[in-house]
Amino acid sequence: MEAAGSKFPRALDAECRIAVLIPCFNESRTIAAVVEAFRSQLPDAEIFVCDNNSTDTTVQEARRSGAHVCFENRQGKGAAVRRLFSDVEADLYLLVDGDMTYDAPSAAALVDALWTRRLDMVNAARRTIDDAAYRPGHRFGNKLLTTLVQVIFGRRFNDMLSGYRVFSRRV
Repeated sequence: MEAAGSKFPRALDAECRIAVLIPCFNESRTIAAVVEAFRSQLPDAEIFVCDNNSTDTTVQEARRSGAHVCFENRQGKGAAVRRLFSDVEADLYLLVDGDMTYDAPSAAALVDALWTRRLDMVNAARRTIDDAAYRPGHRFGNKLLTTLVQVIFGRRFNDMLSGYRVFSRRV
């Protein structure tokens, strides 16, 4: 909910800073395409890649595609995400993966939903065609956890473990 006296505009404006955050580990084959896809959908956003000890050319590909690159030596996606949130200042944050898991054309609608509905987080459910991107064991675990959360809190989520999220600065 909005704080009393908050100046939360009803529409995005040119002064709203949007950051696309991409934690990466050995994503050299896809990172440039991810950066380009999200840049085409959110042309005014700044794109940040956090390299998490890659041993391939992820850093070079990210830089070549025009992304800002930072580094996190503590292994794990959580550590890379914490580094991104610590280092990047923006009004809205879009969190995605560097492996082409998430649909870039949905980005503008997700940002708009967060902004116009004055939310602090929007969690996008995955709809994949490529089974290799979302393996059966992961599907089962996600379905189990999502169902448990739905039983406790109601049907507010369809994909609890999706990493495709938009956050307000408050989060």
